[in-house]
Amino acid sequence: MSTDISGIDPLLGLRAPQDPPCDVFLTGPVFLDIIFTGLDSAPVRGTESWARGMGSSPGGVANMATALARLGLRTSLAAAFGDDHYGEYCRDALEQGEGIDLSMSRTVPGWHSPVTVSMAYEGERTMVSHGHEAPAPVPAATSGRTLPHCPPRARAAIASLTPGRSEPWVTGAARDGAMVFGDVGWDETGRWDLDALPDLGHCSAFLPNAEEAMRYTRTDCPRAAAQALAARVPLVVVTLGAEGAYAVERATGTAAEVPAIAVEALDPTGAGDVFVAGFVTGTLAGWPLADRLAFAGLTAALSVQEFGGSLSAPGWVEIAAWWQHVRTCADQDPAALERYAFLEELLPATSRAWPLRRAVPTIGFRQ
Repeated sequence: MSTDISGIDPLLGLRAPQDPPCDVFLTGPVFLDIIFTGLDSAPVRGTESWARGMGSSPGGVANMATALARLGLRTSLAAAFGDDHYGEYCRDALEQGEGIDLSMSRTVPGWHSPVTVSMAYEGERTMVSHGHEAPAPVPAATSGRTLPHCPPRARAAIASLTPGRSEPWVTGAARDGAMVFGDVGWDETGRWDLDALPDLGHCSAFLPNAEEAMRYTRTDCPRAAAQALAARVPLVVVTLGAEGAYAVERATGTAAEVPAIAVEALDPTGAGDVFVAGFVTGTLAGWPLADRLAFAGLTAALSVQEFGGSLSAPGWVEIAAWWQHVRTCADQDPAALERYAFLEELLPATSRAWPLRRAVPTIGFRQ
């Protein structure tokens, strides 16, 4: 095991020369996120509110890409970037700062970057976004660049499923042997029809939240919803918010439920993306289902204690520092600690103090 905590490779013992160079591929829009924290309440109409904290970072699909990369997975992202300062900042932060492969991405001349302003207060968030859809890419024959509908070979791909819409690249990824992890958002059509998610049939795993799972299955219990969804997808994970998560693996009949870690949430932005990244990491590493749920929940819990989406995604340094800290707390329940004992084999000792403080990137500074 390497003593460089930040450089832990969770798949080190599984890698072989014939493996694809990419662990995870994903695509989607990148936003510039500007996050205000330390608000005592929601902004009131006709008044000016002052926030005690602020940060900026790449957002949108960049939240999940960053979370994956910080956990040591070789991550490839296909996205459009504006040729404005915001786009330059986001691209540099992801490629140079996080080591994410952007060879599938493109810069669009004359297109400005989408922006989201997020205000966090009372454990919730309010967001205002602005942007325009990026122009369609030019044909690969004239650009010399592979397009997202022909993704690179990868161990896994993460797809955001949209009712009534099929993405050709998902079919290509599944055909090339990638495990496709599907998440889903609120169905604005109100139909909640699983047959309207054509790419669900290509998914190895499906990760809705409790409300989404129950609406899609017409059930009144998230655990019953997970069991119903397992008839369509080999692996189903239903997130239960403050109650944790519940999962069903169809092939083995295994079900697992892990409670959430109680934390004081500063900003929940991106916590769902971090959960997915943690679960993908454990799945690719071949961990038992309950360990995967526990690890995903831990990474999400660590993320909500910092502000921002990609800013808050924890890496192995944060995970190791947390594990060292909780074992020295006198009030910890030994049975609860045992749930995370699998971390002992993954993490070297760390002398970093807890809690850790992260640097706060901003588009206002240059090196």
